[in-house]
Amino acid sequence: MSALNHALPARLLDKQVVIVTGGGQGIGLAIGEALTDHGARVLVADIDGDKAREAIAPLVAAGADIAAHQCDVTSEAEQTGLVQACLDRFGRVDVLVNNAGVTRDGYISKLSESDFDLVLDVSLKGAWLGTRAVAPLMRSQGSGAIVNVSSLSGKIGNPGQTNYSAAKAGLIGLTKASAKELGPSGVRANAIQPGLVRTAMTLAMKPEIFAAKEAEVPLGRAGLPEEVAGAVIFLASPLASYVNGAVLEVTGGRGI
Repeated sequence: MSALNHALPARLLDKQVVIVTGGGQGIGLAIGEALTDHGARVLVADIDGDKAREAIAPLVAAGADIAAHQCDVTSEAEQTGLVQACLDRFGRVDVLVNNAGVTRDGYISKLSESDFDLVLDVSLKGAWLGTRAVAPLMRSQGSGAIVNVSSLSGKIGNPGQTNYSAAKAGLIGLTKASAKELGPSGVRANAIQPGLVRTAMTLAMKPEIFAAKEAEVPLGRAGLPEEVAGAVIFLASPLASYVNGAVLEVTGGRGI
């Protein structure tokens, strides 16, 4: 067994402090729960702070060290406030998961400029602002991990989602550039690209559309939020200590 494996704790992120944006529901909430399962102390950020506090209440009741904070990720001031809130509560920041995102679908001819801007502002600019907010702290401590939640849409594109596909593709460029800028300070930046995952958003599709997309998955099924969370745990943990600037597809093979 390698020296690295000897050093790994039973819980991969024991006592690590993690910020998760867009953590009040769906994949973000599953990521928060998985992080606490691995011993992390977590600050869940969401534009709806009350909803996030309600969502994490069962985890708090079960003894998890997790809290919620209201944050509009498109605001530089609120991103700065989020980091300060994390420092006030936990004393440090070890991992940032840029998960916040929205959809405003429409074909090019019908998509409004405001809906294009909103999706890019939340998914892409929000991740950039978050990265910029934590970078000085991570540089000074000589360690840290950033995980950006992109999407298979950013690889293959989806009709009716030029805004979402562009934002999620942009996250890959952001990830790779961040990895090169921050790597010399011991800070890693990676991304995941989930495919079809069972969330409230995807289950709201017409059943025949969902079934058609599911039929494209070589594993024969949609993924679960917990399976996406597992990829985040890997990239945030010491298991990925030499993984930097990578894009991990969590798609069941769809899109290969």
